[in-house]
Amino acid sequence: MNTKVVKVNRIQPNAAALVEAGDIIKSGGLVAFPTETVYGLGGDAFNKESSRKIYEAKGRPSDNPLIVHIANITDIDKVAMDIPKVAYDLAARFWPGPLTMILKKRPELPKETTGGLDTVAIRMPGHEVALDFITAAGGFVAAPSANRSGKPSPTSAEYVVEDMYGFADMIIDGGNCEVGLESTIVDLTCEKPLILRPGFITIEEIGEVVGEVDFDKCIIDSSSDEPPRAPGMKYRHYAPKAEMTLVSGPSDKVVKYINDKTNEGAREGIKTGVIATNETQYSYAAFSVKSLGPRRDGKQVARNLFRILREFDDEGVDVIYAESFEETGIFRATMNRMIKAAGHKEVNL
Repeated sequence: MNTKVVKVNRIQPNAAALVEAGDIIKSGGLVAFPTETVYGLGGDAFNKESSRKIYEAKGRPSDNPLIVHIANITDIDKVAMDIPKVAYDLAARFWPGPLTMILKKRPELPKETTGGLDTVAIRMPGHEVALDFITAAGGFVAAPSANRSGKPSPTSAEYVVEDMYGFADMIIDGGNCEVGLESTIVDLTCEKPLILRPGFITIEEIGEVVGEVDFDKCIIDSSSDEPPRAPGMKYRHYAPKAEMTLVSGPSDKVVKYINDKTNEGAREGIKTGVIATNETQYSYAAFSVKSLGPRRDGKQVARNLFRILREFDDEGVDVIYAESFEETGIFRATMNRMIKAAGHKEVNL
């Protein structure tokens, strides 16, 4: 497949390109597009063949649900049914934005889009280009992140091209994503709202709208027969090519441990990458040291994580050591991605 790459400015979007992208979706093709979280790989949510193409392009297991992206809050009842009032309350507060809601799906929405489930994941992205594209595509675009399954999600078009050139009919280059982590997912089909995936919208913020809310701390084992209820729950995600270890503890001990491991590796010709913060980045002497930003700036830390993992892939590092963070607020989402990227390999000092 010859993939067309077009640049679209979110302030003055290329209307002709977006119409062309919409026509591709309507004809059953695939388009990668920017959102505020990460880039998505989109197909027609009501076309089961389009959903199959998405799974094939990503190398994604077919029981891993896709998210249906809409451009108008009023369209929520066209893909979901038996919608509780709390869903509209959350939409009024957080849409357009990085929040995905799990609701009971309408019968006409194919199960190929929902991973075989009777529920559907829905969100309205907070990105002008994404909204214009979804509208041009007919209003309902099913999309996971636009990367090969298991790799770090792409937050810039260059990595979408790297993974999806030849798989998507078009890639819309809308620049860098502002949030840099996938959306928060909340299941509203439970007796009590349940966070299935942490994200930019925190559990505390959701609690302000819905009252009491649970946080699903269970990570489904890859050998489990239970289907994942939301994207990213069951399978290996966000992983760089190099083996990654997450290190937690007092800062001085973390620095010493990582430097000791770096020195040991250097004697064996191993190239080490270190994920640090502004406060510690000059304390390391590794092959490559990258800062996520100031330790207290959760938004910047989240925005930089996937980019850094991708850069380590480009640099060909052999192992990665990463400083950990306290799991509060948005840091809970960042740590969720880092733990999965490390394959749950952690060292506590």
